[in-house]
Amino acid sequence: MISTKRQFNIACLQTRPRPDFKSALDEAITLAEEAVTAGADFLTLPEYCGGLKTEGSAFAPPFATEENHPVLKGLRNFAKNQKKYLLIGSIAISGPADKILNRSFIIDDCGNIISRYDKIHLFDIKLSEQESYLESATVQGGQKAVICQTPFGCLGQTICYDLRFPNLYRNLSQSGAEILFVPAVFTKKTGAAHWHVLNRARAIENGAFVVAPCAVGNVEGGGGGYGHSLIINPWGEILADGGADSGFINVNIDLEEVSSARTRIPSLSHDKDFSS
Repeated sequence: MISTKRQFNIACLQTRPRPDFKSALDEAITLAEEAVTAGADFLTLPEYCGGLKTEGSAFAPPFATEENHPVLKGLRNFAKNQKKYLLIGSIAISGPADKILNRSFIIDDCGNIISRYDKIHLFDIKLSEQESYLESATVQGGQKAVICQTPFGCLGQTICYDLRFPNLYRNLSQSGAEILFVPAVFTKKTGAAHWHVLNRARAIENGAFVVAPCAVGNVEGGGGGYGHSLIINPWGEILADGGADSGFINVNIDLEEVSSARTRIPSLSHDKDFSS
C-alpha cells in the first residue's frame, strides 16, 4: 500500500508553445529548476509541452516514439536527478495509421513512467471562419480514463478539451481521484470566456483539487495558448493563477480538504436514475 503525503507543494510550469524538441525541453527544464528552488515537490507541465505547431486547422507537433522521444527522456532524467514527481501534460507520440497520440505521463522520483493517458476528447471546433481546429486530422483519440495512485494521493488525468465533459471528471472522482489534472493549450478566445469557470466547476462538482497548467503565447502556424495556469481547491477557490506570461506558480495543498469537502457536500454518492 502506498503511503500518502497529505500536505505538499505543487507547481504549474507555464511554458510557451515551442516548435521543436530542444527549445521545448530547454524552457521546461529552466522553469522546473526554478520551481524546485521555490520548494515544489510535484511539478506539472502543459499540454504539448514537447513542442507544438499548426498547419491550417491541423495540429503538427514534433513527435517520436516513447523510446526515442528526447523531451520524455530529458524530463525523466530531471525527475530522477531532482527526486521529484512530474506530470508531463502531454507530448506527441508516434501512433497507429500515420497518426500521433496526445499522451500525458506521470513520472516518479526515480524517473520511471508510472502512468499514461491518451487524450479522449479531441479539439475539433470552429470558432469563426478565420479560426478553426481539427485535432483529429492528425491525432488518434484515447478510449480509457486513467487514475494513478501515488504518494501524493490519487491522481486523475485529463487533457485540455476533456475539461468540457464533466462526466469524465465525475468518473475519475468516484474512482478515487483527489487531484484532477487539466494540462492544456486553451485558446485565447475560449480561455478568456470559459477557462476559469470550467476549472472551478470541475473542482466544485467533485470536491477535488484541480491543477491546470496551461501554455501561454503564440503557436507557430497559428493559434495560441491563454496561460492563466490554475491551482484550485475542492471548494472552488483559486489558490494561484499564472497570468499571461511564462513562469510558474506553486502552492502548498492539504489533501484533507478533499475529504472535508466531500463530507460536507457528498454529491458524488447522490446519483439518481431518471427518465427523459
